[in-house]
Amino acid sequence: MTEVFAAGTVLWRPAGKSGVELALIHRPRYDDWTLPKGKLKNGETLWAGAFRETAEETGFTPVLGRYLGRVSYPVTQPVPATKIVDYVAARAGAGEFRPNREVDSLRWLPPEAAAAQLTHGFDVDILGTFLALPRDLATLLLVRHATAGSRSRWQGPDDLRPLSDTGWQQVKALHRLLPLFGTGRVHSAPLLRCVQTVQPLADELGVPVIEEPLLSEHGYPNHEPEALARLLDLAAAGGTPVVCSQGGVIPDLLTRLGAGKPESRKGSAWLLTFTPGPHLAAADYIPNP
Repeated sequence: MTEVFAAGTVLWRPAGKSGVELALIHRPRYDDWTLPKGKLKNGETLWAGAFRETAEETGFTPVLGRYLGRVSYPVTQPVPATKIVDYVAARAGAGEFRPNREVDSLRWLPPEAAAAQLTHGFDVDILGTFLALPRDLATLLLVRHATAGSRSRWQGPDDLRPLSDTGWQQVKALHRLLPLFGTGRVHSAPLLRCVQTVQPLADELGVPVIEEPLLSEHGYPNHEPEALARLLDLAAAGGTPVVCSQGGVIPDLLTRLGAGKPESRKGSAWLLTFTPGPHLAAADYIPNP
């Protein structure tokens, strides 16, 4: 059977005694109350699709957070298919709801009321996953630098080896992706290829790229605890920092955090979510498209 891929969010905002309010939308075509979601465009990542669909359906700019899970169910229109939907958490930014072609009403509800209002059981399950952790979580994006030119063909110091044409294409994809998470600060190992990977983002934000020697392959060995402590300090400072490092550092850092032996391809990122402590609550791998 045909598979149709979609993405959506649990869109939330701070609220009084309940601590949080959740956005539910009503779709007149189906006469249901559901979470914001929609089909992915060709080549679109789940993160970009979740951002776009949420903004289109609710009128609010989402700030993306951790991955919440996947649901699938049969649909009959326009043809019989299995719809597969990935959900992420998202804090509501600026915006205002206006009825549109697909959504005629939006309600902000506290958790219990939202669960009771939702039409579909799979939406209730995703909501439960969101509510299992506190809303005030620290997040950090750990990026591996994009592809650089050949080491064997580079005659200068390795620290000055620049990105290749392929690397710059990966940077473009990262530059589209990273702002969706509300990034506010940019840090990097002090190598040209690492700095080049995040410099366009820093320029757009109007912030400097802060060098992090402990998070380079030169500074990390024999200083692993200090490097891990530095990463945790960066996360605890808020603002969803972006931290660019190297393949000889990232897998070991994540293993020490409790994320196992993770993948880390060039130009990819890990969205790390921490509960107070700090303790790693989620580690979501984001490959470069």
